[in-house]
Amino acid sequence: FSLTGKEALTHFPSLGPSTSSAQGKVHVKQCDLLKLSRKQKRLCRREPGLAETLRDAVRLGIMECQYQFRSERWNCSLEGRTSLLKRGFKETAFLYAVSSAALTHSLARACSAGRMERCTCDDSPGLENRKAWQWGVCGDNLKYSTRFLKKFLGQKRIGKDLRAKVDIHNTNVGIKAVKNGLKTTCKCHGVSGSCAVRTCWKQLSPFHEIGRLLKLRYDDAVKVFSTTNDAVGHSELAGPQRHSHSPKHPASPRSTDLVYVEDSPSFCRPSKYSLGTAGRTCSREGNCDSMCCGRGYNTQNRLVTFSCHCQVQWCCYVECQQCMQEEVVYSCKQ
Repeated sequence: FSLTGKEALTHFPSLGPSTSSAQGKVHVKQCDLLKLSRKQKRLCRREPGLAETLRDAVRLGIMECQYQFRSERWNCSLEGRTSLLKRGFKETAFLYAVSSAALTHSLARACSAGRMERCTCDDSPGLENRKAWQWGVCGDNLKYSTRFLKKFLGQKRIGKDLRAKVDIHNTNVGIKAVKNGLKTTCKCHGVSGSCAVRTCWKQLSPFHEIGRLLKLRYDDAVKVFSTTNDAVGHSELAGPQRHSHSPKHPASPRSTDLVYVEDSPSFCRPSKYSLGTAGRTCSREGNCDSMCCGRGYNTQNRLVTFSCHCQVQWCCYVECQQCMQEEVVYSCKQ
């Protein structure tokens, strides 16, 4: 299960008011529409609410990926995604990480929102689920999410080849990024706002924060190769030493490092991995030189409409005028 983009474009049948039997059939149909392995389809059918959550996770991952790479040569477009996932580039590493992060995040949120039948709020001590929902303090169930995800992705069978190890490592980087963003939030109960009783629960960071962290990991990604660990007798990932005073033998990447095995293409021209950068808008002071790959850029003036002179009207709405202004747009040449 990875970000191919096809899942996000699939329209699921609506779960309208109907019998539980009919809803069960719709749920099974939703599972069949997703691009899943046989084992994953089996798990999906047994978990009402999971298909919808998986689709939401794919959309969340794709949108965040495209947001983080909006100013880069590779802009995380859906075109070329399948070919990219077959390689060991830095971009592939990010896709695996953001995909697993989105799945982890979406599953935990679906549990706390009551959209999954087999999980509820996080098990914060001294807080029952019924009270939690009543007070609006139902924590995101990261424990269930990560446990289910390991089973869903089948990570118990550690791959022997280098690419399999790299993919599993980057998947775990995404899960760890979500874990690191888990915060404890508290709410006070008492007369006149006093904090006589305090209820605390676990809450995940907004996904934008996780996406930003993974983008930093991408910028500092480590190129690795496979090496045999004589002490344990099997191969491990290894990369260059980080410090000059370290011994001259390979270092294992950190559990938070994104790793890759081959250098990326330039993404300047159309290929099976992307559409290239021709026609992409850019910032003249910022990234035009890099994005346009030295081909130069076109300049175009256009009129844009925006809301202006806004005033708050009594009592409850804002009234605005429509203004127009000329805007200069820069786009990469062919």
